[in-house]
Amino acid sequence: MADLQVAPWTLVIPVKRTAIAKSRLAAAYPQHRPELARAFAVDTTAAALRSPLVHTVLVVTDDPLVGADVTAEGARVVPDLPAAGLNEALLHGATVAAAEFAGNGIAALSADLPALRPAELTAVLAACTTARSFVVDQPGTGTTLLAAAPGVPLDPRFGVGSALAHQASGAVPIELTGIESVRRDVDTAADLAHAVQLGVGPATADVMSLVLGAATGTEGLAC
Repeated sequence: MADLQVAPWTLVIPVKRTAIAKSRLAAAYPQHRPELARAFAVDTTAAALRSPLVHTVLVVTDDPLVGADVTAEGARVVPDLPAAGLNEALLHGATVAAAEFAGNGIAALSADLPALRPAELTAVLAACTTARSFVVDQPGTGTTLLAAAPGVPLDPRFGVGSALAHQASGAVPIELTGIESVRRDVDTAADLAHAVQLGVGPATADVMSLVLGAATGTEGLAC
């Protein structure tokens, strides 16, 4: 299956409505939590589209603002018709991807990777040479990327303990070094601080500038 290393990929990125997304950031960022969730999705999508192995990005969302932003970046928006949770949204996106891009591999990518680097994502996708592969998140229990070869069902099992769930389902963990940006999803303020250290994308950087301005009483002057 070595040809998978150069096969194009269709990425499916699920984005929850930002009004309710990233609730664990609310305590630290009560005013800017929705903006941060939106910015994470935009930066993740923009970085993914810059990988030479990514043919198409499908963003599954019912958030109109996110939809407009990612469309401007070059992604395609797929409405979350099931509206039944993360895995159902991914299955819906994967179904659309398989129907329209049958020769592509399909990869589910978390929407909260604001420090994502295209080169690191490309390295991960090039390493996806088994039927199903996945990337374990920074804490070591979750999943940030799940990839399936052309014609192979994605079978997403995201949620608490998803790394073990995906491995138990037969997916193979990607054992690469130097892919911190692919593993750094953001759920907490500490996660975001680490992502900022890695270097976040422009949308997240803009919101963090507003956060800094609010903290110093100069939000209106932040840029």
